Amino acid sequence: MKEFDSLGALAQHLVSETVGGLSQIKHGLELSAELIEKTANEEIGEYQDAVAMFPAWAPLAASTEADKARKGYPPNSPLLRTGDMRDSIQHEVGEWEATIGATDPKMVFHEFGTQKMPPRPVIGPALYRNIEQVQKLIGNAAVAGFVGGDPIHPGLGYTIEGSPD
Repeated sequence: MKEFDSLGALAQHLVSETVGGLSQIKHGLELSAELIEKTANEEIGEYQDAVAMFPAWAPLAASTEADKARKGYPPNSPLLRTGDMRDSIQHEVGEWEATIGATDPKMVFHEFGTQKMPPRPVIGPALYRNIEQVQKLIGNAAVAGFVGGDPIHPGLGYTIEGSPD
């Protein structure tokens, strides 16, 4: 058991533990955002099943497939023509949040659909497909930060101090 000579020493210890905890949680958020970004990238070009409140992707219209074929793009590869939209998916991590999105403005039309186009969501389903891993990453990061250690995340191949295996 750790003993403190004064309330000031206890307060200093608690502050240093909190700073370490915040650093580890931020790292857990970074690993989680990387995982979601990777999954979102992998979803583009492959038809996706429904997950949570997100619908399964509808087949591409025959006119869309014909246009893609005329331009030399791969058939049966929804949302993938040049790969620019897929490659625009990125993430940012703040103190307590992670943002995953795309810089390509077409992504919003695909994520939510339009009057003429059914939704083919990417970012939301990528989170739901990884929700258990995200909970483990952030939970283990919080534990590592506040009680110390370098936990290995079971079945994930991640450590908080390192990068993905």
